[in-house]
Amino acid sequence: MDRMFAPWRIEWVERDAPDEETGCVFCAFEAAEADRENRVVARSDRGLVLLNNYPYNPGHVMVIPARHTGEYAGLSDEELLDHARLKRRTFRAMETAFSPDGFNAGYNLGRGAGGSIDDHLHAHVVPRWEGDTNFMPVIGETKVIVQALEETYDRLYDAFGGLDGAEASDDGAVRFG
Repeated sequence: MDRMFAPWRIEWVERDAPDEETGCVFCAFEAAEADRENRVVARSDRGLVLLNNYPYNPGHVMVIPARHTGEYAGLSDEELLDHARLKRRTFRAMETAFSPDGFNAGYNLGRGAGGSIDDHLHAHVVPRWEGDTNFMPVIGETKVIVQALEETYDRLYDAFGGLDGAEASDDGAVRFG
């Protein structure tokens, strides 16, 4: 396997400080106030949208309910509705920001599903473009991400900010009531 060096990513790697009570990094992001620094791009009353630390494509985010649970069926009706609305807003923001040809969206539920964080439910939303995969991941076992996370954040932040009901802030995530 080839190695690619990305020393600018060390700040992102080292900022993952789990919540003291739950030991969960998603709970720490929910409680933190430095949304831009943590790459929390949008918030609702019961959830948040976070850029993925290791994106499959530019714009790859996770839509995360605020409450710490790994059980989809354990979400209340209000939490499910808020989560669905936040995902719908995420699709709309991505269409505005990136004009993708499609999306992959889904969950890794339970330890056997292969997710790295299995005790806090989260939906991955990945924008896709026709031809966005090539020989590099297949032959070279290397995925090339063509956009820096900071630029991705700015484009998504602006797109979320243009949606109905959005309240933008200078350093925080776009908020939806």
